Parts: sequence; C-alpha cells; structure tokens
Amino acid sequence: MATTEHPPASRLRAWMLEGLSDMGKGAPEADSEKQPVQTGHQGQRWWRVMCLTGVDYFSTLGYQPGIAALAAGLLSPIATIVLVIVTLAGALPVYRRVAEESPRGEGSISMLERLLSFWQGKLFVLTLLGFAATDFLITITLSAADASTHLVENPHLTSTLQGHQMAITLFLVALLGAVFLKGFLEAIGVAFALVGIYLALNVVVVVVGLWHVATAGHVITDWSGALTAEHGNVFVMVGVALIVFPKLALGLSGFETGVAVMPHVQGDPGDTEERPTGRIRDTKKLLTTAAVIMSGFLITTSFITTLLIPEKQFQPGGQANGRALAYLAHQYLGGAFGTVYDVSTIAILWFAGASAMAGLLNLMPRYLPRYGMAPHWARAVRPMVIVFTLIAFLVTWIFDANVDAQGGAYATGVLVLISSAAIAVTIAARKAGQRKWTIAFAVISAVFLYTTVVNVIERPDGVKIGACFIAGIILVSLLSRLARAFELRVTSVTLDTMAERFVRDIASRKIRFIANEPDNRDAAEYRAKIEQMRADNDITPQDDVVFVEVTVGDPSEFEGGLTVRGEVLHDRYRVLTLESTSVPNALAALMLHVRDATGCIPHIYFEWTEGSPFTNFLRFFLFGQGEVAPVTREVLREAERDRGRRPRVHVG
Repeated sequence: MATTEHPPASRLRAWMLEGLSDMGKGAPEADSEKQPVQTGHQGQRWWRVMCLTGVDYFSTLGYQPGIAALAAGLLSPIATIVLVIVTLAGALPVYRRVAEESPRGEGSISMLERLLSFWQGKLFVLTLLGFAATDFLITITLSAADASTHLVENPHLTSTLQGHQMAITLFLVALLGAVFLKGFLEAIGVAFALVGIYLALNVVVVVVGLWHVATAGHVITDWSGALTAEHGNVFVMVGVALIVFPKLALGLSGFETGVAVMPHVQGDPGDTEERPTGRIRDTKKLLTTAAVIMSGFLITTSFITTLLIPEKQFQPGGQANGRALAYLAHQYLGGAFGTVYDVSTIAILWFAGASAMAGLLNLMPRYLPRYGMAPHWARAVRPMVIVFTLIAFLVTWIFDANVDAQGGAYATGVLVLISSAAIAVTIAARKAGQRKWTIAFAVISAVFLYTTVVNVIERPDGVKIGACFIAGIILVSLLSRLARAFELRVTSVTLDTMAERFVRDIASRKIRFIANEPDNRDAAEYRAKIEQMRADNDITPQDDVVFVEVTVGDPSEFEGGLTVRGEVLHDRYRVLTLESTSVPNALAALMLHVRDATGCIPHIYFEWTEGSPFTNFLRFFLFGQGEVAPVTREVLREAERDRGRRPRVHVG
C-alpha cells in the first residue's frame, strides 16, 4: 500500500496518540481455533476479576439504600425483595447466556449487531452506544457526586467542606481523568483490595444494624404498624412494591461490566479463542457470586436503613441522603469507624468511575473506528479520556452534582442495556431451537421493557440525557464518516493464482484496466465495453486490457480486506472480480497493490456516470457506488501524494 509522508509529530501529539487501550494489551489470541490460547497475559482467577466488576456493582450500596427509601418509603425492604427476585431470576440468567454468546467480552450490543446489517444495523448499534455512554458516564458523575457527599457530610469535615460539593466532585472526576492519562494497568489488584475492605466494613454495619433492630423490638412493630396503616394488607403492599420497583433499578447495575471484563478471566489450559470453555464457566461463576452477594446486601441494608433511620434524614439536605449506611456507621459505631467507612466508600465510589471509564474506553473504540464513524485518534486512550472527562464535567454541572437527580438517567442507561441483552438472548435461544428458554427469556424481556418504560415515564431525564448522547454520537459519527470517505479503507489485498497470472502477463506491457459495472456478463457486454473505451481513449486493438468488476457487499461497513479473483469469460475476456464495501476505494487499493507488486504504473479507464454529481456522491457515501471515476482519483490522491507514482485514471 502507498504511504504518505507526514511531518514529524510533536512530542505532545506522539504522547497523546501513544498506543491503544492499556486494558486491551495482552488480550489472548490464537493462531487456530484448534490450538490453545498462548499469550503472556493468562488472566486472573474469576473471584479476583469479580472485584473489577464489584467496584461498579457493590459501590451502589453507597447510595442505593437511600434512593430506595426515597422512592418506596416504608415499602423499601419489600420493593428491594422484588428487585432481588428480578436480579436472580431475570438479569442473572440473561447475562449468563450473554457470556456464552460473546466470550470475548463484546456484550449484548455485539449480539444484536449480528442480527442487523447495512445502515439500520449501524444506527441501532449507535443508539445502544448512546445509552451505554449514558450508563457509564453517569456512573462516573454519580459515583463522584456520592463520594463528595460522603466527604462533605463527615462530622469532622462538614463545617469546612459544606457548600463545596460541586468543586470536590469536579476534582474527583478530573483526578480520574488524570489517572487514565498517566496509564491504568493492574486495576484488578487495586479493585480486589478496595472491594474486600468495603464489603468487610459493610458486613460490620449490617450485623450491628440487625443487632439493634433485634434488641429494640419496638422498631419492627412500629414499622409493621405504620406499613399496615398506610397500605392496608399484604397484597396492596406487594402491588405497590411492584409499581415502585422500577425506581430501584440502580441495584441492577454491573452486569454489563461483568461481561465486559471476561477477557481478564483465566480459563482452562485447553481453551481456544473460538471456544474458551473455562473462561465462560468461570465468568458464569463471577456473575452468579456477585449477584448473590449483592442481593444479600440489598435486602439487609434496605431493611436496617428503613427501620433505623428517621424518614426526614433521607430527604435532600438530610444527613442520610445519599449515604444511609455511612449514617448508621457513625450513629452506632462511632466517629472513628464512621470515618474509616467514609474513606472506604469514597475510594470505591471513585474507583467505580474508573471501572466505568475503562468500560467506555473498551466499548467505543470497538465499534466507532471500525464503522469509520470516529477519527483515527479515537483508537488511542488519551484523547478519548479527555473527551469523556469534559463530558463528565458538563453532566456534573447540569445535575449540580446531585445524586438523586442523576438516579433517573443512570437507571435508564442500565435498564436499556439489560433490556437489549434480554432481547438478544431471546433471539439467540429461538435460533438455537430452545423453546423453553425462548419463552423464559421472552418473559424476562417483557419485565425489563416494562421497567424501562415506567422508569422513562416517571423520570424522563434519563431518556433525555440518553437522547442527547445518541444524537451527539450519530452526528459526530456521520461527520467523521464524511470526512474519512476518501480514505483507502482497504486493510489488505490478496490475489488468487489466476489474478496473479493476469497481472504478471500484462506487467510486461502498459498495464491497462477497464472498470466495468457487471450486468449480464455476456460476450456482448464486454465487446461493447471495449469498443466504447477505444472510441473514448487512446486504446488500440493491439493493446492488452483486463476488466475489473467490483460487487458491493455491505456499504455501511467502512474497512476490510480485499480478495481479488481472476477468471476468463467466453474464452476471451480476462476479468478481475472483487467484493468490497465501496467501488472507488476497492479500485484504488487494487491499483496501488498492482503498482507495488510490478513496479509499473497501472492505468484504469472509466466512463462518466450520468446524473447529478450531488446525487452520485450521496450514492457513494451511503451505498458505495455513484460517480466512481473522480472518487477513485481522489482516493488515490489522498493515498499517494507523489504524483509521479500515482496510478493513472482515464475518463471518457
């Protein structure tokens, strides 16, 4: 392929574009699907990797009990039980199936991408990416806001830090960005320590809370009496709990991250990249263990916080708002333990933002550059970190660093991703002929779709923020695709034996190719084409020519390899056939390859295309066809700046 000479990059530019994602280094690869994966990075045990998911999933204990109390009031424990049932009977089976279907950490978005092709598939994926961006970015901003709440509300610091929550939140977000600019390796070890300490402290708070509930008998009777007086009987309570359950959807976060970290899970020695059986099995253990641990904490923490904390303390401005368990830690275990608990909570909430940032850096480069819908620098970590950090600043400012205000947007992102995963596994089960699983997953999908719709109706902020992300991603993607339309877009060119023979034969003379749009492919078509080219150009009957025909596959794809096949039609006409996403880019790539292989400058001949130039450009942009001749010339000009070495384009 031709290379373009560029001036030496500045040190800042070189540093900004250095490498790809740190998290992606050392990802296992195999030369053959039958060979075991052999790399320097063999992964880590599933229970250690679970902690990388846990900094996102378990850290929601920092604010989930308070949000549940605000949403459900006295019904918080019952509504939380509904949430746990949906978690264990709904989200967990769905994501265990996702782990089977996408063992390299692609997640449910990749499963749905395979169901749709062409532009509708790309737009669908971009929409899901918008909600994924909502989920991960709100994780960063909400976690930083709750960490600052724990800091500001600490009894030893409240007088000093009161009124500075916005500044503290922005500082935490900026610190997160700075860490990723420096580099983010060995996150699993840090996550393991943070999660271990945080869960141990929560066990202490839960045990002490349950002890106080058990020893102060009036607490349970007061709660049950108030619950009966407010809702009447148990059936009404369950009905209301089902209605308010969508407001507690934050407790479902973490499953998408659990699948995303699959490449870090150590598999069996005999695992292949095509079928990493050990990695799939241990990821299922990871998801199940995390869900069971979290379910236990959700039930017990909602119970003790509802019974032991006065209702007014949950309200905005109250000491338990956004920090219910920290309130109990200070109340029943003293200031020293409470401060240790605050420090642990702040650390894991901040690191939850790191987990979300890692998710963004792994997710966006997986799709957008491949679609041609992001600039080249989007493959590098540092520019994307700056972009995501600035967006997080904006979101923090819009929501005024308020935990409760961001709950709706966070829940929307989480629920849309879980709903899409449920739909994806339903379709996968149906294609596999598994009738019972298809019905089960369809029911689960209906539950999550209902939850999503109710959440959107009651808290439309989430879908508004998601719509902004979707609109932004689509707009930037289309502009990027437009700006990169004239790139070569072919990663490799491979000629079969017959095609190589054709090129070798004509290399001894002037290399002439005739671009032909295949129609009937009969002898009359090729004869008429040659006569037209001779009439329009300086081609004589003695000149040797080879036809080139490009068939467009999926024009929405941006780049890929090019396979060239040679054939002799009607015992006379030599034809090179190609399949590509774009006719001009494929022809340009072939010309450059022939030049490099033979050392001769090839010539290619076209007819002008009839119709409006603007309409033809749109046909090229959307469908890979259109005004082929000038676009081929422009692609060649972009790829080869040296005019003397550039293949010649003739149009008659």
